[in-house]
Amino acid sequence: MQERGLSAYLGELIGTFLLVFFITSVVTLYVSTGGQVSFGSDFAVVGFVQGLTLFGVIVMFGAVSGGHFNPAVTLAAALIKKISVLDAIIYVLAQLSGAVLGALLTKGLLLDEGRATHYGAGEVSALLSGNFAGAVVEGIGVFALVLVILAVVFSKKSIKDWGPLAIGTTFVFLVMVAGPLTGACLNPARWFGAALVGNSWGGTWPYLVGPLVGSLLAVGVWRFVIEAGGPAPTEPPQRVTPAAAPKASGKKD
Repeated sequence: MQERGLSAYLGELIGTFLLVFFITSVVTLYVSTGGQVSFGSDFAVVGFVQGLTLFGVIVMFGAVSGGHFNPAVTLAAALIKKISVLDAIIYVLAQLSGAVLGALLTKGLLLDEGRATHYGAGEVSALLSGNFAGAVVEGIGVFALVLVILAVVFSKKSIKDWGPLAIGTTFVFLVMVAGPLTGACLNPARWFGAALVGNSWGGTWPYLVGPLVGSLLAVGVWRFVIEAGGPAPTEPPQRVTPAAAPKASGKKD
């Protein structure tokens, strides 16, 4: 279990701040409201911005903090004993703080434009049958996201160089699908920051229970299916070491 410190906590705070700022900004700018929310919104742009932002902050701070930026990811890391309980609690507090700051910056910059969307707050769509369906959508999304993170970051069989790209692209398609249904929060910190600033809580429990269950299920599948399986089908690529130059002969003709 790796020891964490102030730099890791700050990395989680700053990374979550950047992530939530760009997420709430792109939702404010590209998501329509009212009856046309599913058809007048550009969820391709919303998905790519969110996925690429997640890719970026993982590259920035992954080596410092592990690049969680999400309480559901921190929960999974704690369950597989990659982070201590105390560090996990501090991580979550840093993530919540960063999320609130990110949403506040969006509100400060887009005060009038953001009122209609409550500055990127999540909301269960009328396309779903209710809050339970919203929790299912959030849970499935978090399950897929956390499982990808566990597989590419914590599995001994993975090629870790692909981690940030795999996580970011997974987030892209999750947002494209879940965006019209729940706002695709997929992150209790991201939900909390925008909900607090926009004063729109979206039913609350779907954005807490769904990610919690999704994270627990992802840990179970990772432990009993992925890690319990056979060896990786291919070996990680080996770096080629240049051949040493031949030594000059000391013999004279």
